[in-house]
Amino acid sequence: MTDGILGKAATMEIPIHGNGEAGQLPEDDGLEQDLQQVMVSGPNLNETSIVSGGYGGSGDGLIPTGSGRHPSHSATPAGPGDEVARGIAGEKFDIVKKWGINTYKCTKQLLSERFGRGSRTVDLELELQIELLRETKRKYESVLQLGRALTAHLYSLLQTQHALGDAFADLSQKSPELQEEFGYNAETQKLLCKNGETLLGAVNFFVSSINTLVTKTMEDTLMTVKQYEAARLEYDAYRTDLEELSLGPRDAATRGRLESAQATFQAHRDKYEKLRGDVAIKLKFLEENKIKVMHKQLLLFHNAVSAYFAGNQKQLEQTLQQFNIKLRPPGAEKPSWLEEQ
Repeated sequence: MTDGILGKAATMEIPIHGNGEAGQLPEDDGLEQDLQQVMVSGPNLNETSIVSGGYGGSGDGLIPTGSGRHPSHSATPAGPGDEVARGIAGEKFDIVKKWGINTYKCTKQLLSERFGRGSRTVDLELELQIELLRETKRKYESVLQLGRALTAHLYSLLQTQHALGDAFADLSQKSPELQEEFGYNAETQKLLCKNGETLLGAVNFFVSSINTLVTKTMEDTLMTVKQYEAARLEYDAYRTDLEELSLGPRDAATRGRLESAQATFQAHRDKYEKLRGDVAIKLKFLEENKIKVMHKQLLLFHNAVSAYFAGNQKQLEQTLQQFNIKLRPPGAEKPSWLEEQ
């Protein structure tokens, strides 16, 4: 029956081994984290009322949260407003009940997969692409951290060169016998500062682009992946529920439950397949965008660093013009030290 339910060749139902692994797929981050993910999306309730007495409570246990008063025990007949309040509270109770049932089924499915007593639906190609994305994101985060460290070091170097240039210039005015020597050392530090500011502008642009790629583009795709993984768990939970009902007796009572389970399963299957398609599309566009962005940024980084350490001021400035980078001198909005000279 499983083959008929899954329907598409891109996915397959893989038995979970005793060690919790599904075929050659990598381990998940941990059972505790997965359980938190199952529980994180609670029912969508506003703060109009709460239900006292839990799932087994009656409609009379509904208490408006907008007031601190206890329920009245007077024999005043219920008015139209009370009926509306009870209707809203009843809808909320149904929402909480459905959420509780869904959470129970998903938790049961997750534990069943983890302890080797169940099966899960796996799109091998998509799963490998997702794992590759997560690994790529970790590596790019490392590059981002190193890039930020480099900008901090460059900024510190610029401050030191700036101060040293000022000191040499001052001594050049006050030491006639060493005026020339202090003078050309001051000019050298000023030139190094100018080139350093240009390099810092290029590196800042590089770091900013990597940050956008990692924290916005990749993260957006991974958010859709999380939704897909949650939908996959729900899909398998209701698939398992449907399979168990199908193996039971076919009397009038179970026939109604089976039809209801089939409809619920179909809804979760549609949600799962839609999100699977969304993930595949986002992964494709992410890869294309990553190549385009990194081609530009790596060329910028290489040209700027090479020109700086070669002392080629003209090539360094041309690199910034090529990538349309406008320099912002470190510090406040006032003119930089170079502009004041």
